[in-house]
Amino acid sequence: MKRILSLTLVFAVLSGVCLSAQTVKESIKDRKAMVKMTKKQLDERASKAARREARRLTKEGWVVAPGVLPLEKQLDRAYLMQYEFDETGYPRYILGDAQSIGEHYDAARFQALEIAKINLAGQIQSEIVGLVETNLGNKQLSAEEAASISQTVAGLKDVIAQKFGRVISVMECHRTLNNKNKEVRVMVAYNSKMAMEQARSAIRENLEDRSEELQKKLDSILNF
Repeated sequence: MKRILSLTLVFAVLSGVCLSAQTVKESIKDRKAMVKMTKKQLDERASKAARREARRLTKEGWVVAPGVLPLEKQLDRAYLMQYEFDETGYPRYILGDAQSIGEHYDAARFQALEIAKINLAGQIQSEIVGLVETNLGNKQLSAEEAASISQTVAGLKDVIAQKFGRVISVMECHRTLNNKNKEVRVMVAYNSKMAMEQARSAIRENLEDRSEELQKKLDSILNF
């Protein structure tokens, strides 16, 4: 019995290491792609839509920090990433944006980034609930199983957001308000596959005391 438990523990640890290694690999790949995209953007003219939106934001007082890509280039990057798909035809990235106001730029920026991460987590949360409802409709899940997973997902938005760790900064600008406070606007991106993996991990941790059958169905729903 002890030997079985030991082997189970070893398998779980190795699985976690493999998942972590894969996550790091995906993250590095995404960041290299971002560097390549940024270098390419420096030599290209921004799209008409990006230039038009940048002019609108500039009129509203939004500016970028020194050394950061011009606003129209940042917007162009955001548009491109929205239409980038993986080999299965699924969006490669999820994007989330947020704004925050503070007396100091750094504090407002930090808060905006945290809100943007929660925005990303909310999108993944909605995606999973949609998959659960689809499987309920297809009779792959019982009403009780669907309710159990949906309730678990509903309470994990903050947990999922924390698991994201470092996100890709797609756009960042700021403006000074009449009361001298700083308003910061950010847009961040995260690899969709990695986000789903981390959401799945968070859900499984909260379903450990449930049946093994339910966990298997969860894996099937999330295509793992």
